[in-house]
Amino acid sequence: MKQVLVLNSGSSSLKYQLIDIDTEKVLASGNIECIGEGTAKAKHVVDGVKHDDMAKVVDNHAEALEEILTFFDKFGPKLDAANLIAVGHRVVHGGVKFCSAALIDAEVERAIDELSALAPLHNPPALTGIKVAKETFADVPHVAVFDTAYHQTLPEANYTYAIDDAVANKHAIRRYGFHGTSYDYVMGEVSKILKKPLEKLNTIVMHLGSGSSITAIKNGKSFDTSMGMTPLAGLVMGTRAGDIDPAVIFHLNREAGMSLDEIDKFLNKKSGFFGINDGVIDMREIMDAYDRGDAVAKRAMEVYVRRIHHYIGAYFVELGRVDAIVLTAGIGENNGRARRLIMSGLEESLGVKIDDAKNMENNGFVIGWRDISAPDSKIPVLVVQTNEELSIARQAAEIVK
Repeated sequence: MKQVLVLNSGSSSLKYQLIDIDTEKVLASGNIECIGEGTAKAKHVVDGVKHDDMAKVVDNHAEALEEILTFFDKFGPKLDAANLIAVGHRVVHGGVKFCSAALIDAEVERAIDELSALAPLHNPPALTGIKVAKETFADVPHVAVFDTAYHQTLPEANYTYAIDDAVANKHAIRRYGFHGTSYDYVMGEVSKILKKPLEKLNTIVMHLGSGSSITAIKNGKSFDTSMGMTPLAGLVMGTRAGDIDPAVIFHLNREAGMSLDEIDKFLNKKSGFFGINDGVIDMREIMDAYDRGDAVAKRAMEVYVRRIHHYIGAYFVELGRVDAIVLTAGIGENNGRARRLIMSGLEESLGVKIDDAKNMENNGFVIGWRDISAPDSKIPVLVVQTNEELSIARQAAEIVK
């Protein structure tokens, strides 16, 4: 049995899966949340049985990984170095240096560290996870899989910002894009569903969760994407503002007296749904309030949907031909009511229609995939369950084979 342990470090979380790479079966999975934020929450799942065995403070990602190793020892399966062919690490930012997954050595670690300026909430904890895991599994290859690598196919016109070239080049200012492992996995599934070679597919894929992005994929490759130099740009998200006039930053500094660090936190942690929906970011709660006619929730959803429509319209023009519209991630996969709003208004302009009975089947939850298109829709609308960890495991296994 060949196994890959996948570690997915977020800013305050650490998700993991142990995968049999031959069968692609998940042998164990889990996560630790609220790292460095007081009492942590944890779960470890084996054979469908969930173990919640922790209510303690976890100060950092090194401590979180130690807890995870304890879970494997206590609840199984035992982590056997003889079966472990690789440890795959999700790293958010790879800049322009990494166009694919990379075997981790000292040079790769230095590059991840240097790129922390572009992803200060994500690269440092990922690097911590890498260092601790390398100590624990010293004889196992470690592979970095970068969110940004998927988007290295963006044409120059789509990644270039209209600022002085010398400044942009010196400080690595350009569009990078994120959620690459999700797009990689989902597009592989779409190719199977539509029975069409990946390199011939033009799609618009929406990764909609607490962090959200939308990508135009042309001939199977990323062509344009909503997130930018950092994950702050683009769609309305749980706590991130998404697209905003840059002059707002100057205005907040001059008129509100906010420091750059305060503005950074404001736009990343206290904006998005949190800012325009009275602190409520859970889409289920937002839709409950929307259905009750709550004016704040109604406005929040209108802003959210119109931002998505803005990108859908632009991507239709850029792609010319669209083979499918795809929704994935937490909101995209599980909230049929939100999908209904997102897809509304596309009928007359684009001829895209959904069948609401199919959309709301099983209360809107999707396992695997579902075609929610109406029979007369000009373009298929698919909901595809993503699996970022499996994408990471596949790429890690490919590097070490």
